[in-house]
Amino acid sequence: MQPLRHSIALAALAFCAGAQAQISDDVVKIGILTDMAGPYSGMGGAGSVVAARMAIDDCLKAECKGMKIEVVSADHQNKADIAATKAREWLDRDKVDALADLTNSAGALAVQKLIKEKGGIAMYSGPATTRLTEDDCAENGFHWMFDTYSSAAGAAVALTKAGDKSWYFITVDYAFGHSLEKDASDMVKANGGTVVGSVRHPLNASDFSSFILQAQNSKAQVIGLANGAQDTVNAIKAAREFGVTGAKGQKVAALLMFLTDVHSLGLRQAQGLMFSEGFYWDMDDKTRAFSTRFEKLHKGFKPTMVQAGVYSSVLHYLRSVAAAKTDDWKVVAQKMRELPIDDPVMRNASIRPDGRVIHDMYLFQVKTPAESKGAWDYYKTVSTIPAKAAFKPLADSTCPLVKK
Repeated sequence: MQPLRHSIALAALAFCAGAQAQISDDVVKIGILTDMAGPYSGMGGAGSVVAARMAIDDCLKAECKGMKIEVVSADHQNKADIAATKAREWLDRDKVDALADLTNSAGALAVQKLIKEKGGIAMYSGPATTRLTEDDCAENGFHWMFDTYSSAAGAAVALTKAGDKSWYFITVDYAFGHSLEKDASDMVKANGGTVVGSVRHPLNASDFSSFILQAQNSKAQVIGLANGAQDTVNAIKAAREFGVTGAKGQKVAALLMFLTDVHSLGLRQAQGLMFSEGFYWDMDDKTRAFSTRFEKLHKGFKPTMVQAGVYSSVLHYLRSVAAAKTDDWKVVAQKMRELPIDDPVMRNASIRPDGRVIHDMYLFQVKTPAESKGAWDYYKTVSTIPAKAAFKPLADSTCPLVKK
């Protein structure tokens, strides 16, 4: 099956001659590489394309007025080889200037390797592995919204400090899950806790019964879910069915949750879960206005933090192209680090030398059905995790671009 393709072209009638000469092929082309039909399609997928289009619309009304911008999109099917093949095709044949979303850590790492060779810009709002800003960092790769460190910095720290000291992990068996388990384990131990064991499952697993039973038998106080999207939803459903939170008194900690996961579970099953995110639609007037626009364009769904990250990254990239008056990736990458990130999505945001975009993160708890006042009213804020505390300290970075 060929990857899905969606493309749009938005152009103004004229573009000043001096700047136009610096834009290759007279067009800025952005590729959204994501999961269109698999377990991560709800948090990214078609919604990420919508978010990119919103960013283009907003930039064309301001800094990008007069520019010609095109968007293409494809389904990587959560396979690293397909992600790399499509990205190579876009860069070599289709002259794509920048790639965004890139949900799935294995696929993102394959693309990161490719852009080191081919050039171009990659903006990761969907994958979580910290390797993108550690050993595998690139001057033209930017990790936008969250990673496994920032995810673990929420529930893992909060629960361990509150007295839930023993943990058992159910982990999806690829780069993302391994990274999330490691970061969460490190934080549990740093706060006086212990990890009594773990079990790994394949991506998009349909039956979690054996994994839940192993976690129950571990007698751990907390069962940490080091997975995401549909896998997390299925694991939580199985935990409820097996009465994990009943007589044995174990807690389930979903280390990475998305708004669409809570929507799929429903508040009755999701209530009480704690996790960290970088965006929630109902935070303030700016996020509500942005999310209302998105909802009208995406079948009544509010945006996830991945989709919000696509909007923010594409908007910042386009503003940087406009400011640099070129789409030459080396110039634009430098400009992206220089310009402030200012949009309806991010708070206290900046780009570090390792390509990590730091910004405030938030520890949320899912409301009870009685607490919710209506559709999509799912979260209550437990605390704000300041930008400098939410992500791995730059001093501890293994990225070759970071000067010690």
